[in-house]
Amino acid sequence: MDVARFDLRGLAPGQGPSRRHVASVVDAAEGTLVVQGPVQALAAVLARLWKSDRLPAVTVGWEPVDGDADCRGLARDLGLGTGTPRELCLVRDDHGGVLLHHGRIESAAPGRALAARFGAQAHHDDARVADGRITRIEARPRWDVADQLTVAVVTVPLRRPGRTTGRALQVACDPARVVRDGVPLDREVQRWTWYADDRVRWRLQP
Repeated sequence: MDVARFDLRGLAPGQGPSRRHVASVVDAAEGTLVVQGPVQALAAVLARLWKSDRLPAVTVGWEPVDGDADCRGLARDLGLGTGTPRELCLVRDDHGGVLLHHGRIESAAPGRALAARFGAQAHHDDARVADGRITRIEARPRWDVADQLTVAVVTVPLRRPGRTTGRALQVACDPARVVRDGVPLDREVQRWTWYADDRVRWRLQP
């Protein structure tokens, strides 16, 4: 089986890879593609494979970067280095992105995003999880069960967040900033969705 390596270890924290660069490599890959780099590199490759209708035909391996806490956490959750190739769910958003480890929606106010509050209404499946002013919403895919993500809503800084588990998070809010796996979206949003797409699987080479 053909194995290609895609080296994205030079990405800086908070930086996503060039879409054109990702497409030039991913679209030519066959068999197994090993992604070398941080979490956002793996997410960009999976997003391109989905957009080009190549999931799960291309098996994906991952070589995370050393010394990165998000890489360590996701590698642990995925059971990297153990087991046999397996198919996993894909958590997507309605802007074409993929979420692997940690997503956040926060105030777009400059300078104080982690402490500033903003108005939001959010539903996690049928449960209303936010209705009023909040500090942030966090979402994490679950890798121990299929088609689920955990959502935490922080209403006041330093207060314990409320947590729920379900398939889809839908948010309507004041202008807000979205951060996907450490990379800020390049524009503010007033609506956002993250959902575990039960129609799509990607194949991991652990």
